[in-house]
Amino acid sequence: MEFLKTSFMCLLVMSAMNSFAQDAKTLQTAFSNSYSHETQGKYVDALTDLKTVYSATSYECNLRYGWLYYLQGKNTESISYYQKAIDLMPAAVEPLWGLVNPLLAAEKWSEVEKTYQAILKLDPKNSTANYRLGLSNYYNKNYVQAKKYFDVVINLYPFDYNGTLMSAWTNYFLGNMSEAKVLFNKVLVITPNDSSALEGLGLIK
Repeated sequence: MEFLKTSFMCLLVMSAMNSFAQDAKTLQTAFSNSYSHETQGKYVDALTDLKTVYSATSYECNLRYGWLYYLQGKNTESISYYQKAIDLMPAAVEPLWGLVNPLLAAEKWSEVEKTYQAILKLDPKNSTANYRLGLSNYYNKNYVQAKKYFDVVINLYPFDYNGTLMSAWTNYFLGNMSEAKVLFNKVLVITPNDSSALEGLGLIK
């Protein structure tokens, strides 16, 4: 009797393993076909390839749906699926970066800023998110906050043109002329004869 129980359990395990292998193969084939159609610019077909394997609890499927809907210009749908991916993997920055694309396309600026802030909660020294939040605050003339973000960027990348230039202008508008002058001059080392840096130095004199 014990032998029969053991044999039965082995059969169950083997059956489960075979089912998993088949499911994995089906998923791999669907994604492979989807990638192929995307390369050809056939975004609707790329999405159709995944419909037979889609699961609401699949991070990968929701992330892919978000991207493919974005490529089709369907920003509302894209945002929805990226949000599902975020809910499934709240510690991942990947779906947050994906979400930025349809939010930008839909010109939902406040949501874009919130998304960058969410990225920084998970990855505080992310240079791209810090730079873009710096730009947002700079153009809103919130120079104190802009400086905080740009400071992170230039501490990480001291020889970065964009970060150094924006930090220079931010310090200029804050009245930190000495620091602005140093930064404008550094920009001219990074990019000789840069017109924006020369303009800034001309205003300081």
